[in-house]
Amino acid sequence: MKNTITMTDNSTQKSYEFNILDSTRGPNAVDISTFYSETGMFTYDNGFSSTASCKSDITFIDGAKGELRYRGIEIEELAKEHSYLEVCYLLLNSKFPTEKELKKFDLELRHRSLIHENLLHLFAAFPSGAHPMATLSAATAALSTFYYDHIEIANEKGYQEMARRIIAKIPTLAAFAYRHSIGAPFIHPDIDRSYTENFLYMLRAYPGGKMHRGMNGEEKIKDIEIKALDTIFTLHADHEQNASTTTVRGVASTGAHPYVAISAGISALWGRAHGGANESVILQLEMIGSVENVDKYIAKAKDSNDPFRLMGFGHRVYKNFDPRAKILKGLQDQLKSELKLDSRLMEIAEKVEEIALSDEYFISRKLYPNIDFYSGVILTALGIPKSMFTPVFVIGRTTGWITQWMEFKKDKSMKIARPRQLYTGK
Repeated sequence: MKNTITMTDNSTQKSYEFNILDSTRGPNAVDISTFYSETGMFTYDNGFSSTASCKSDITFIDGAKGELRYRGIEIEELAKEHSYLEVCYLLLNSKFPTEKELKKFDLELRHRSLIHENLLHLFAAFPSGAHPMATLSAATAALSTFYYDHIEIANEKGYQEMARRIIAKIPTLAAFAYRHSIGAPFIHPDIDRSYTENFLYMLRAYPGGKMHRGMNGEEKIKDIEIKALDTIFTLHADHEQNASTTTVRGVASTGAHPYVAISAGISALWGRAHGGANESVILQLEMIGSVENVDKYIAKAKDSNDPFRLMGFGHRVYKNFDPRAKILKGLQDQLKSELKLDSRLMEIAEKVEEIALSDEYFISRKLYPNIDFYSGVILTALGIPKSMFTPVFVIGRTTGWITQWMEFKKDKSMKIARPRQLYTGK
């Protein structure tokens, strides 16, 4: 016998019964798919904060506990014990790869990282100085013109080929978008380099393969830099039904090309309230300017009459410490020690963090540092420019988006996204 919930319309005293759907973790859901046909009314849920739009077995979040899992595995374990490519494989296949499968997966992504030469002409159409996110979104949509057959995928082999192609090419497109924005020549992928190292190489190298000197006068990309960025990719890989993932699923519901759906997700991620927040964190730390100014800006953040808001604190879902932020906090301390970093921005960030974690105003409102607060500081420490913070987020999240797209397409019960409205006009 199914569990049900009964709703009563007090104006008519009529009752309606709806099934309760069981979850394996977290809250159950009330199936209101027949609510309109039975009651003649819509439900109203501004921002969809109490609405489950789909069934999914990819990612689980418990905001109250500060818990995040991919395929049932805690994010702490994934970040510490597995590479980003292992996490990609896990998301795509619901299991970790064997050593042989991982090697084959790695080699496939390396060879698929090259892009069609004709796509290079697209970058020339954009003005110098164009934000890499805008260029990246357009270039990703343009991939659909080269791989149009992906619009009708009929088997698992087709899904996997489509997914691996986009995962492999996004770092190349992101690096090219950045180099175009500064007027630098493109550096093509080096298939002798790993996924994460290759991205850093395409950002930093000169024609001929010579590297420019990094933060410590080093020409070689350090292992700790690769590990740090690889961890950031893992932490960004998926995050349940957030705004950009919901956008990807919404576009998928129309039957559009998968790469167009990913392009739409990139555009959604660009917003300051979503993936663009880490760039905003750094801009705000630069605005604060020095450790001596921190107290003044903390006071502004606490003043209800002041429009200033502290970026990088609080989260729509997490009402406890963001588990990803805890991992990045440890990574930040490690980078500071091993790369001997002591930058002005890091000092300001540490002072802001210290005050916020001990101030009753922030504690009572559960305004803990989130992933954006630490990722921006770490990416700065890695010498990655601010304009590339959100493209880095895109690289990590592409695996989650395409996995969510695949899950949507395989679910025969899914329909085109079509929310209703509460009309209040004339």
